[in-house]
Amino acid sequence: MSKLCLVTGANGHLGNTLVRALLARGDKVRAGVRNLDNRTPFEGLACELVYAELQDKTAMRKALEGVDVLYQVAAVFRHWARDPYEEIILPNINGTRLLLEAAAEAGVRRIVYVSSVAAVGHNGQLLDEERWNDEVGNPYYLSKILSERMAWEVAQKHGLWMVSVLPSAMIGPNADRLTDTMSFLESVQGRRVPLDPNFHFNFVDVRDVAEGMIQAAERGRSGQRYILANRHSSSLAVLIDAANDIEPGYRLPPLAPRWLLLGLAWLQERLARVTGKPAELLVSQVRLFYGVKQEYSIAKAQAELGYCPRPPEQALKAAFGYLRDRG
Repeated sequence: MSKLCLVTGANGHLGNTLVRALLARGDKVRAGVRNLDNRTPFEGLACELVYAELQDKTAMRKALEGVDVLYQVAAVFRHWARDPYEEIILPNINGTRLLLEAAAEAGVRRIVYVSSVAAVGHNGQLLDEERWNDEVGNPYYLSKILSERMAWEVAQKHGLWMVSVLPSAMIGPNADRLTDTMSFLESVQGRRVPLDPNFHFNFVDVRDVAEGMIQAAERGRSGQRYILANRHSSSLAVLIDAANDIEPGYRLPPLAPRWLLLGLAWLQERLARVTGKPAELLVSQVRLFYGVKQEYSIAKAQAELGYCPRPPEQALKAAFGYLRDRG
């Protein structure tokens, strides 16, 4: 018998991919969005479109009526804002609390909460689900740490069946609007990266994350965290190799010294405060990412969920192909 699933943030990159994966399995899907007028991501999809604003508990309670499985995907995914506390941190924390309280009232049987490897952090070593990040300098990172802690607090208080999944940098199809991660790949593909920033991101195909979430709902153990990342991180050289498989001719740019990136980021942040246009590079990002490989153990997800992501090189090639075809 098919289950009724609610996917919040269903018009986003991961949410839309998850909706498609659930429908392919034969599940009934409610696609939760803030803007009911934007139906483009759902063309040809036999899902029910519902209003789902995480800050509106009444609306969430209505959207959750009769739902068996809640996939909590929606979140503010931004690294810069004029007022990061009000625009990034607080909405993610409060949205988590209100939604899970509404889920408890609605009697939802299972919850898969999407956190991020940002809540684990990275230090060049192989990290697993036991680790919690203590980074407070980047507002997005801080929001994911505090939001997941809030999720566990509410789940424990109300006796909710819940698991959290922690994806790394997601790439691949079904991106109606490009995320920061996909925009970076688009910059690489467009030969608009003049310097090698010496960043080593852990890329994972969004379709593998969606499948991991479905398996987490089916096979996960309540109260557990599951990292849905890839087996190793990728340098800019790896990205360029993948991009050249799609369209040859891109050479690796020179390595940028850390001091130069810090200076450029500082200038971009000051300019962003004047113009309101988000900075493309932040001082906190340089401090977090420069020369640090993002490596995670996926052994737990492999053993308990059957998680098996595409190798990063394959995921990157597919993502660059999607961007090319997208235009």
